[in-house]
Amino acid sequence: MFHLLWVFNSKNLRLKFFPQTLKWVSTSATKAPPSEDPQHFVRIFFNARQNHNHYECELALVSALKCCSSFSAALLGRQFHSLVVKLGFHSNTFIRNSLISMYSKCGSLFDAQLLFKACPTLDHVSCNIMVSGYMRASQIGYARQLFDVMPGKGFVSYTTMIMGLVKNGCFGDALEVFKDMMDHSVVPNEVTLVNVVSACLHFGEIWNCRMVHALIIKLVVEGQVVVSTNLMHAYCGCLGLGEARRLFDEMPEPNLVSWNVILNGYSKAGHLEMTKELFERILDKDVVSWGTMIDCCIQTTCLHEALVMYRAMLQNGIGPNEVMVVNLVSACGRETAVSEGRQLHGTVVKKGFDCYNFIQTTIIYFYSSCGMMDLANLQFEVGVKDHLKSWNALIAGFIKNKMMEQARQIFEELPERDGFSWSTMIAGYAQTEQPRMALDLFHKMIASGVKPNEVTMVGVFSAIATLGALNEGRWAHEYTTSECIPLNDNLCAAMIDMYAKCGSINTALQFFNQIRDIVSSVSAWNAIICGLASHGHASMCLEVFSDLQRYQALWLYG
Repeated sequence: MFHLLWVFNSKNLRLKFFPQTLKWVSTSATKAPPSEDPQHFVRIFFNARQNHNHYECELALVSALKCCSSFSAALLGRQFHSLVVKLGFHSNTFIRNSLISMYSKCGSLFDAQLLFKACPTLDHVSCNIMVSGYMRASQIGYARQLFDVMPGKGFVSYTTMIMGLVKNGCFGDALEVFKDMMDHSVVPNEVTLVNVVSACLHFGEIWNCRMVHALIIKLVVEGQVVVSTNLMHAYCGCLGLGEARRLFDEMPEPNLVSWNVILNGYSKAGHLEMTKELFERILDKDVVSWGTMIDCCIQTTCLHEALVMYRAMLQNGIGPNEVMVVNLVSACGRETAVSEGRQLHGTVVKKGFDCYNFIQTTIIYFYSSCGMMDLANLQFEVGVKDHLKSWNALIAGFIKNKMMEQARQIFEELPERDGFSWSTMIAGYAQTEQPRMALDLFHKMIASGVKPNEVTMVGVFSAIATLGALNEGRWAHEYTTSECIPLNDNLCAAMIDMYAKCGSINTALQFFNQIRDIVSSVSAWNAIICGLASHGHASMCLEVFSDLQRYQALWLYG
């Protein structure tokens, strides 16, 4: 885990900081107003040239190049480059940097590199532009090499580097660069801190959030909406809902994004009543606000309330997005709410959401869950066939409805098979008392080069338990260990059940004693209690049950 304890040891925390000087100087081009285009600045340029206004000539060329960057007009940018060379402006640092920026933002990184390498000296502005360009192209190594040697690194340089690392998923490296920034007494601004907070969120460590929060207070940035909102989001993601709420309550004027972040925090934590209370206080609710409230109702199995909220949203003139519809359709499947689910399917078609593969998969799941396999199959037939998840959803639906032959036919027709495809079929055979078919398929899966996971092995051990084949069970146990397949609670329970049903209760008990401290649910405990009971060990059953009660108290109170 990455910790930011070094922040408090950094000498720059003793620096005086004046919030009015906090500015973000972006290396990004300012987007040109819609009424202006590069030709507009060309006219300004030639007028200025006729009037011998050198400064206005420079400004017009730079503005034209910024327009090219905004519209990714590389071809037009090259024409301006030719004009720059022809008129002798290529040695002008301001214009040269604008050309480098234009090429990097238009995806012509090679041209940007050529111009950059032609610079007589390393200029921190051009270095910042190139670092940003490398990061945009995910060439992190080149960006880091240049960053390490560039002169005069200021907060723009550090912020550009940190932003690029965060966008490319290099969160640990981003925090390392931030540490270096602190060590060199470079004062961060709000953009720097927002990105550092995002990196902290990735690690899920609340102490990191607290360290950055302390720095934010020290720099007098707390209370700025963007920084506080991002910090709230990080706290919510690191199980610090109380601290997120305190931040929210201290914000003088939270914006809609801030409201949605704290709303989402309570929703994810399953606090339905508090989520409702906050939701009612939002004056201008958007689709995110409604979606968060609906999702909270779904999470807390209040489908009726979720549908009531959905209708209220429509009455307020706000249409659903595809994520909201997927969540509602999935919930209708879980609750077998046929009428409501079919109405939502109509909304999907009306809104054109059926072009999304994940929505097709969800609709197949809904009809399968409601036992309407004819409609699930119809949805599959009219949909796109190149999406593996739709095939898998249909196979799972047939198995759920005890239609193994139809599931087998779809499985045989699969253009490709992933771990889910194999695992679903193996589990289906195990559940329908066809254990030998399950084991044969398992060996075919291994031969095909697809690695089994913990879900696969649950089906395998279930099939072995039905057969009572102890030797195969021991081999499967060894295979699980040698392939480093994670032992989750369900897999542990399946292995204990297998040993008990294969007549080796001592091995079951021995394995249970090995894993009892790592499981976090009652499934493995239930398996050993049932195994002991089936072998006539009543007193041991009671002992294990007493131990279970003590463990449950630990799970509950930590």
